[in-house]
Amino acid sequence: MSSVTDRLIQGSLWISLSRAIVNGLSTLSTFILAWYLGPSDFGLVAIATTVLVILSSVTELSLTQALIRHEAPSEVHFSAVWTLSTIRGAILGLLLAAIAYPMADIYQEPRLLGVMMALSLSLFMSGLANPRRVMLQRDLIFWQDFVLNVSQKLVGFLVTVIIAVMYRSYWALVLGTLAYQLTNIVVSYTVLPFKPRITLKHVRELFSFSLWLTAGQIVNTLNWRFEYLLIGKLLGAAPLGHYTVGNTLSTMPTREATAPLTQTIYPGFASVRNDTVRLTAAYQRAQALLAALALPAGIGVAVVADPLIRLALGEKWVPVIVIVQSLASVFALQTLGSLVQPLGMAKGQTRLLFIRDTQMLVVRMPIIVMGLLLWGLPGVIYARILTGLFSTAVNMLLVKRLIGLPVWTQLSANLRALFSVALMAAGVSGASLLIGAAGDKPTLAIHLVVLVLIGAAIYVGSSIIMWIAMKKPLGPETEVQRVVGKLLSKAKRISVPKSA
Repeated sequence: MSSVTDRLIQGSLWISLSRAIVNGLSTLSTFILAWYLGPSDFGLVAIATTVLVILSSVTELSLTQALIRHEAPSEVHFSAVWTLSTIRGAILGLLLAAIAYPMADIYQEPRLLGVMMALSLSLFMSGLANPRRVMLQRDLIFWQDFVLNVSQKLVGFLVTVIIAVMYRSYWALVLGTLAYQLTNIVVSYTVLPFKPRITLKHVRELFSFSLWLTAGQIVNTLNWRFEYLLIGKLLGAAPLGHYTVGNTLSTMPTREATAPLTQTIYPGFASVRNDTVRLTAAYQRAQALLAALALPAGIGVAVVADPLIRLALGEKWVPVIVIVQSLASVFALQTLGSLVQPLGMAKGQTRLLFIRDTQMLVVRMPIIVMGLLLWGLPGVIYARILTGLFSTAVNMLLVKRLIGLPVWTQLSANLRALFSVALMAAGVSGASLLIGAAGDKPTLAIHLVVLVLIGAAIYVGSSIIMWIAMKKPLGPETEVQRVVGKLLSKAKRISVPKSA
């Protein structure tokens, strides 16, 4: 491809099928589990997985990211990464098993002991993963990545759902995680043959890039996960279950709508990191396209959260509605500056990203704690909204520092999307008031479909009208038009037989 943006878009299209399948399975799994399990089941497993994630982040080496940026990684580099990952996984597995009993005693939850012991095996298996998998991202190879992603998710989905339906037990969440990790090991070595050997050669070279990235990962994980432990201790497993499911559903629309693009962004930025002009142009175009997808997805789910939650999860999950309404909107708005992470990594400014993460931890933690102590779970949501908007501003300022792109210029590239999504939110909210509440499931389903169609029509229609009125400037609409044109051209060549 002649342009890095073209390569990003081509890669995004290729893996869209993978993401569509993974997204569908994730959504379906969440809904099925919500029917067969209770909030306390999700809260119980959330405590264990939070400890697991924190332990993982504290020792996260970020060596795979160093491989992406390396000019020509060798088999020895891969073996070094595998050696360190295996040692780390074994130590973390033993550590999680060792603290299982104290954690069960602290939370007065005997079930936590078995859950943490089982998840310690997951930590060990994660260290055995094939390090060559990261090269699929580096080289923008997607069919193998499709096989890996879909097979992992499918096996994990089947194990989780079957156990949930048969036994209605929280073990469905735990065993599904183990099945996911095991599938990753088996399939990754099948698709990407690799015979690792124990070596510590090149470790210093790899650490020189990943040191600050690792430190940033530690701070970032503490920043975004510490409230789970506090909520579980102070409010109990059921409120933590509501918070966990609400947070998952809030991130899902934004993450899945943008995943085909974000998966290719860091390698794309890294390929032009020494050309500031091309890097800036690639950032602007990728970020505008990202926001154009994320804003309607996230805010769209927020404005239809009431009928969606009541229909998909049932009345016992009604407390989740306000969480999704609040956090889904914030996650969508945060995409206005979220690409600062791959941008900073591509430019090798990992220390700067670490400073950013540390500053956010210092700001966010006391606000979350204060909100929790004063107002309980609603206080945590208020704090998340405030700190999320603050994080967006910080990220946009950091983009300005990295590539000299003014904040107003960053915002102006997204004005059509912001205006269109505001119209969409107003239109759907007004239509929802006119339609009124529904009591039975079929009526809820009809209302939800009508609201989604109204929202899609308003967003797409207003975006096109504004784009044409502004004389078709470069932006997300241009990218979509170009991609559609290429697809139609290819389809035409396939449908028209060659003359003899």
